[in-house]
Amino acid sequence: MATEAAAGLWLPGASSIAPRTDLLLAAMVLLCGLVAAGVSIAIVVFCIRYRSGARVERSAIHRQLGLELTWTLVPLGLFIGLFVWAAYDFVALYRVPADALPVYVVARQWMWKLEHRNGRREINELHVPLGQPVRLVMTSQDAIHSFFVPAFRLKQDVVPGRYTGLWFKPTRLGEFQLFCAEYCGSEHARMQGRIVVMTPADYARWLASGTPEPSLAQYGFVRFRQLGCSGCHAGDSIVHAPALEGLIGRTVHLQDGRSLVADENYVRDSILLPKKDVVAGFDPVMPSFAGQVSEEDLQALVAYVRSTGDARTGVRP
Repeated sequence: MATEAAAGLWLPGASSIAPRTDLLLAAMVLLCGLVAAGVSIAIVVFCIRYRSGARVERSAIHRQLGLELTWTLVPLGLFIGLFVWAAYDFVALYRVPADALPVYVVARQWMWKLEHRNGRREINELHVPLGQPVRLVMTSQDAIHSFFVPAFRLKQDVVPGRYTGLWFKPTRLGEFQLFCAEYCGSEHARMQGRIVVMTPADYARWLASGTPEPSLAQYGFVRFRQLGCSGCHAGDSIVHAPALEGLIGRTVHLQDGRSLVADENYVRDSILLPKKDVVAGFDPVMPSFAGQVSEEDLQALVAYVRSTGDARTGVRP
């Protein structure tokens, strides 16, 4: 298994996006270096040629439109090309594959708490299978943190009060360092962990090992009933409330005329701030559960809602 200890000056990429990121960085360094070298050489040449006392023509200035257009439009075109390239790769980071494994992450001072969909929990470690896309649904319990895996060439801020997402597909077996890249307090430098990439067979055995626990969606269903949500949102409820089956990815029409696509943040806000986005045709009578549920409870409730179906993929995880 590979480790990062012997990586040397350049850390080899270990995710599907890493080669494209490395190529983009190399192209940017090369282009910026050529432009900087060209400008520097021109400055030196002009300083020598037109130095004080040099016998050169200084009065006649002839405009060369072709030269001016060339040195303006060619660099402009190259830098616009780099921008389009970078924008394409950036958008790709938010096109999550339908078969991505969900992992729920809660950051807090000063640790990473991670939970797989079968209920297996980890602290400062994340085990994932080789070649399988993994989707992280992340939030913070206190300060702003940043999930940074150098070998994967990925970094995503993790903020309190909302969910941020990140997905990756590991391409190398081994252990890869995880850092918090946002100063989050006095023990910030100790907020480290590791990503362990295993073969699919080893990962399956690891996931099934340990103390059996209810899956995240199962625990979310328990909390769904304990909090009384089923009294209004269950299919056989006598109270008229929005249906939750297949909610994730569905277009929701709101009372104020807006429309949005339901995602994890919409479910979270509906639990904590129910009057923020009231569904058209329903009265704003749902109470807020702020202060009654933990971040882990919220993630479990989101996982339960997701388990009822995803309108974007048409499948149930």
